[in-house]
Amino acid sequence: MLLEKLSNARGVSGDEADVRDILIDALRGRVDEYRVDSIGNLIALKKAKGARGRAALKVMLAAHMDEVGLMIVHHDSNGHLRFHKVGGIDDRVLLSKVVWIGKDKIPGVIGVKPIHLIKGKEREQVLNADALTIDIGAKSKEEAQGWVKIGDYATFATTFAEIGERCVEGKALDDRVGCVALVDVLKHDYPFDVYGVFTAQEEVGARGARVAAYAIEPDYAFALEGTVCDDSPKTKDVSPVTRVGAGPAISFADNSLLADRRLVNLLVETAQENKIPFQFKQAIAGGTDAGRIHIVKAGVPSVAIAVPTRYIHSPVSLLSLKDLENEIILLTKALPKLAKGLPDL
Repeated sequence: MLLEKLSNARGVSGDEADVRDILIDALRGRVDEYRVDSIGNLIALKKAKGARGRAALKVMLAAHMDEVGLMIVHHDSNGHLRFHKVGGIDDRVLLSKVVWIGKDKIPGVIGVKPIHLIKGKEREQVLNADALTIDIGAKSKEEAQGWVKIGDYATFATTFAEIGERCVEGKALDDRVGCVALVDVLKHDYPFDVYGVFTAQEEVGARGARVAAYAIEPDYAFALEGTVCDDSPKTKDVSPVTRVGAGPAISFADNSLLADRRLVNLLVETAQENKIPFQFKQAIAGGTDAGRIHIVKAGVPSVAIAVPTRYIHSPVSLLSLKDLENEIILLTKALPKLAKGLPDL
């Protein structure tokens, strides 16, 4: 399963090569050409098929390769490692987690005092990441330096697995699930040029998407994501943001984008026509590659569509394969309609 390979691969922002290599293998024979740009984006082109005069239309589909993680920044005298968070990670999920460091996957444990030694109000406090270290079993600074270098990346030591009824768990499902969807969408032919962009450095400001969009100058853009899901039982009737198993989530807005309503309507109408389950993301939160793409040059009408994913930006996430399948179906049926253009604003 491609999603399993991508989830198990290690690719913190700025270090996406292993993920990119898997995707290149998956794309061979499915696209007309591909290249890797200067920032590390993988840009694949599916040329227009079966329609005259529409090849000038360019549609960009973006899914980011990178994941949140850690970067080693210091060796303590006792052999422990200090680290910096790469991307948005809640300090509460770090305590006592096992990580793999560097190309050799050196195992380590994020250190925290045992509960027996935590007293009083200290038990009510969340320890800041700056107060934590990674223990790799080294006895001295010199020994630690022989195993791990400053600047090495660390990822959560999580292995992908199937769980429940057509659900999976693993790390980095945000946004390896979007990468899988994009690979599948690129299997199909379209009456215009489709640029499938597997972006770098989304988790640190969607930097790759901005660079790619500047080069491509697309007419329309779609960000394919794994998005926030908060559908656990609650005592108050509040928004779940999204629900696992209820279909792909379409965003009206987030902290980086007010989606183009014409593209939102295109997705909604297509879903309704084809009886494809879908939902709306019910919170103005987070951001996607679309947030950078839509303000490049003269502007690009953009929208985000995502697979609801529980526990994103943590050591392990969970999603429904059925939501992924429905996202792929929705996109492959909606995209060809762009050949007719969108109504004027």
